[in-house]
Amino acid sequence: MDLISQGEALAQTPLLPGEHARIFTAARFDGLEFLSARFSTHAYAPHVHETYAIGTIEAGCEVWHARGRRMYASAGDVVFNHPFDVHDGLPYDGGYRYRMSYPTIELMREIAASLAGREDVGMPFFHEPMVHDPEGAAIFAAAHRLLDDGRDMLAGEEGLLRAYAYCVAKHADWRVREIGREEGPVTFAKAMLETRYDEDLSLAEIARGCGLPRHHLIRAFRRETGLTPHAYLVDIRVRRARERLRRGEAPGAVAAATGFCDQAHLTRAFKARLGVTPGAFRAAHLG
Repeated sequence: MDLISQGEALAQTPLLPGEHARIFTAARFDGLEFLSARFSTHAYAPHVHETYAIGTIEAGCEVWHARGRRMYASAGDVVFNHPFDVHDGLPYDGGYRYRMSYPTIELMREIAASLAGREDVGMPFFHEPMVHDPEGAAIFAAAHRLLDDGRDMLAGEEGLLRAYAYCVAKHADWRVREIGREEGPVTFAKAMLETRYDEDLSLAEIARGCGLPRHHLIRAFRRETGLTPHAYLVDIRVRRARERLRRGEAPGAVAAATGFCDQAHLTRAFKARLGVTPGAFRAAHLG
């Protein structure tokens, strides 16, 4: 049985008109592969990966074989293949659209260790190769889209860690240890975000400064503040934007100066927190 990358698996059968497949990688996860695809005729030959394969169907239906079973995956289903699980995949009844990821054993152990509160953990084992879990599917798909979009990488990094942790806790029957107070590390992280809010910080860099694993930092930060690190950062950026708008600076320039990827991103975040657009806020103060 061939051990191949997802790109090699796709290349075995050329795509037909109307089908598409996009592979991209995430530098914040050491080049972790992701796939977004729509297939109406493309069929995978049986193959294995040295990584996990975790993903969800967004529309349509896929029929696939894994662990000696024939399964039908449709919208709201989350699928799990372990490293070296033999599996295939082909469209059923018109085809399907899906999002997949291929996390390494090391990454899944990192998340499992964070949940367990100890380092000496084995590989998470998903007892079922497919589960119907619309909530888990939505969490994963949202993180996948953020990483594919590439404009807010901290949000994507945080979202993917939370998605994998959700899957491990719920579908690998993983014992999750309650976290203690982490006031010192969280205070450090808050100060780092306050002073470097306009930079493209990674969760890994913040976690190293705090001395905590990435997912542990997310949990601890939320316990102490009620927000995740990314949500806290967006609040800081909105506060800084508000100060600049009061002084009459243009929304586009404010967005660039406060770490937002563009003016539209600033507008969404600003209106969600203050109820008005940056332009309306600026105009009120100028008037």
